[in-house]
Amino acid sequence: MTRTELQKTGGAAATVAHANDSRALTPRVDVIEDERGITLLADLPGVSREQLEIKVDGETLTIEGEMNLAMPQGMEATHAEVSVPRFRRTFSLSKELDTDKLQAELKQGVLKLRIQKAEHAKPRKIAVQDG
Repeated sequence: MTRTELQKTGGAAATVAHANDSRALTPRVDVIEDERGITLLADLPGVSREQLEIKVDGETLTIEGEMNLAMPQGMEATHAEVSVPRFRRTFSLSKELDTDKLQAELKQGVLKLRIQKAEHAKPRKIAVQDG
């Protein structure tokens, strides 16, 4: 897969991925880990809940979304910086994560995914007994 820089704004760059002639933008994602699991925050502007697909296949998480680029009736774009109406991002997941406990929320163009750690991977306190 090759990546071509599409746009730079304020130090943040969007990229477009080419795979099997199916072009898609690679959304920016923040990954935050705590003792209970991970949270992914993906920027998906223009993507509705109905046009969003989240798949887990084994240890692979895929986020795909189609954005609405419709122009108002009677208007025509003279310049468009975004010409690919699709987002796609794939992640390899650790075996420490319990993908059965995945929660997703889309709000104002930001997808929030929460994946809990498996019970065996969570920190636990060991009681010390008198000997």
